[in-house]
Amino acid sequence: MSEVTLKGGCLCGAVQYQASGDPQRFYHCHCARCRKSSGTGHASNLFLSNAALVFTQGESLLKCFKVPEAKRFTRQFCSECGSSVARFVPELDGVMIPAGSLDDQAPIEPQARIFWDSRADWSCDGDSLPRYAEYPE
Repeated sequence: MSEVTLKGGCLCGAVQYQASGDPQRFYHCHCARCRKSSGTGHASNLFLSNAALVFTQGESLLKCFKVPEAKRFTRQFCSECGSSVARFVPELDGVMIPAGSLDDQAPIEPQARIFWDSRADWSCDGDSLPRYAEYPE
């Protein structure tokens, strides 16, 4: 898919971003960390490769939390309202966007449910997306 530019922000509107890149993956993650972070049964994340991220408003309000023992789990959020927002992921040379933070329509549909084996029993289960115990290969 060709490069897209997407806009988004936090719940209170204090943080606004613009992300550009190639849409690669869109997963619903059911791991315990994503459940705790989102307060729901899963987190829905869109990944852009060869990407750039610019905060057009409120960059000074950003806070980051990385689970110390986690290889990949980091959460970037607005310090005013706590909403997750996009973040640059250096090891992937890409941008991870919490899909719910988008103001624009996602350019691709969700592709899979990951960390399915650790999902909460009450979490959603009504679609035909592929399910993976961890990350797809």
